[in-house]
Amino acid sequence: MAGKKTIRVTQIGSPIGRHRDQRQTLVGLGLNKMHRTRELEDTSAVRGMINKVAHLVRVDE
Repeated sequence: MAGKKTIRVTQIGSPIGRHRDQRQTLVGLGLNKMHRTRELEDTSAVRGMINKVAHLVRVDE
């Protein structure tokens, strides 16, 4: 598995008052608390999830 590209995603916004599917997308990314960071594999599925909640997360390549 060496050589897999990863991206670091950090939650910077609260899901309070947002649509339920945005909250579920954050949980799917492994983010459920403010300032939590996850290293995720850089796939099109993960990129789509990030685009959906782009206003709530920060991405470091």
